[in-house]
Amino acid sequence: VQLVESGGGLVQAGGSLRLSCAASGQAFRVYAVGWYRQAPGKERERVASISWNGALARYADSVKGRFTISRDNAENTVYLQMNSLKSEDTAVYYCTTLTGSTLGPPEDWGQGTQVTVSS
Repeated sequence: VQLVESGGGLVQAGGSLRLSCAASGQAFRVYAVGWYRQAPGKERERVASISWNGALARYADSVKGRFTISRDNAENTVYLQMNSLKSEDTAVYYCTTLTGSTLGPPEDWGQGTQVTVSS
């Protein structure tokens, strides 16, 4: 599965962004999908994941209550709505297919999209 992220950019603290992850192929619809982020000098962190049908979503504690993951299988797209952004949310954000479930390991990766939050 090929994945392409978009929607990143520069935003002030407290603002919002919506990231999109567009996938090729109908096989995408049977995969759980995750969003990861990596900031300079920090380890990669999984921030959210969603089941193949959108019924189950999981979030890292660092983004819970601020980020919402969703998907539109008819459009082969997964979204990450990010509200109340903080400077510590600055990172490159990647979407991935997950093996098995929302807890599964990442499989295919997109190229990433940069999110920069200015304080």
